[in-house]
Amino acid sequence: MIVSFAHFRRPLHVMATAVAALALSGAPAFAQAALTPELEAAVQAVQRADQADADQYAPEQLATARQALAQAQAAHAARDKKKALDLAQRAAVDADLARARSQEAVATAEVAHRKAEIADLQRQIGAEGRR
Repeated sequence: MIVSFAHFRRPLHVMATAVAALALSGAPAFAQAALTPELEAAVQAVQRADQADADQYAPEQLATARQALAQAQAAHAARDKKKALDLAQRAAVDADLARARSQEAVATAEVAHRKAEIADLQRQIGAEGRR
């Protein structure tokens, strides 16, 4: 049996054009999606800093990390591997610093809260002892 293209409902040139357009439009998107491990680590570090409320407790460090990440992504898109690597590592370190400072601020506030609770309890115990 001889196979014929006449069985296709759409003309062959329409299908070929659609496949070519899809392939060409998908290539840059795939190149952007393929992040280096360092760039992916920087993205994750910034996300961890966001989750640790670094925007509230360490806004300068988080802003620096976000800026370095944006520059790293731009360098990656421009295919400047060395610059993208350096900026991604800087973004990860800055984000880790922001997360650590945020965690420190939360812990410091928790310690102050606990000390206030202890002082209140000691006052209550002292007042009850005098009765």
